[in-house]
Amino acid sequence: MANILAVDDDEDLCTLLKRALERDGHQVTVLKSGGEIREQHLRWADCIVLDVMMPGEDGFETCRRIRGLADCPIVFLTAKTEEADILTGLGIGGDDYLTKPFRLGELRARIAAHLRREQRIPQNRVRRAGLDFDLGERAVYRQGNLVRLTKGEYGICEYLALHAGQTFSKEQIYEAVFGWEGTSDESAVTEHVKNIRAKLKKEGVSPIETVWGIGYRWLREEQIESGS
Repeated sequence: MANILAVDDDEDLCTLLKRALERDGHQVTVLKSGGEIREQHLRWADCIVLDVMMPGEDGFETCRRIRGLADCPIVFLTAKTEEADILTGLGIGGDDYLTKPFRLGELRARIAAHLRREQRIPQNRVRRAGLDFDLGERAVYRQGNLVRLTKGEYGICEYLALHAGQTFSKEQIYEAVFGWEGTSDESAVTEHVKNIRAKLKKEGVSPIETVWGIGYRWLREEQIESGS
C-alpha cells in the first residue's frame, strides 16, 4: 500500500481516481488545488498525481514549489498535450506526464511502476509499521504528522524499529540508547516503553511487543498484519 496525493480541480475526476487507486490498496488524499498542498502532505505522500491547469497556482508552479521538499514521484495528469508542455513538466521535476483523456488502467500501471522502481523513501528515512523515521532529524511521523516523543523515547523506538523482529533485554536497550554514561538505569526503559505505547496507540499502531522474561521487540510487518 502507498499513500497517494491527487490534486485536481475536477471533482468527478478526483472521485474516479480515489476509487480506482483505493481498489489497488492505496490510501488516497484529494486536494482541489496545488495551493492547498502543505509540508505534512509531502512528508506523507509516496506519489503525487498533479493536474496542470488549475485556478490560482497551476500544476507547473506547484511542482516548482514542492519539488525540493517532495522526495516522491510526481505524475502530471493534464489536458495540455503540446510537446513544449510535456518537456516543461519533465524539466521542472515531474517524473511522468499523462495527457487527458487517459486510460485509467495505464495511470494505475504507471503509478505502480514508479512505486516499485523508485522506492522513494529518502535515504535518511525508513518506514516501519506505518511510521516514518527521519534518522537525520531524529523524529517520527505518522501520515506526515509529527509524533511527539522525548529524546529517550525516540531512541528506543528507532533502535527497536531498525532491528524489527529481534528481541532485546532492557539492559541491552538501555546500553544501546543511553550508553554507559546514562544517568538512570534499565528500569527507565520500562517507563519509556509504557509512554511510547500510549503515544503510538493514539496513532493507531502498536508495534512493540513484550517478550516475557526477556524484554521487548518491534514486530515485523508480516507479524503486525497477521495480528501475531
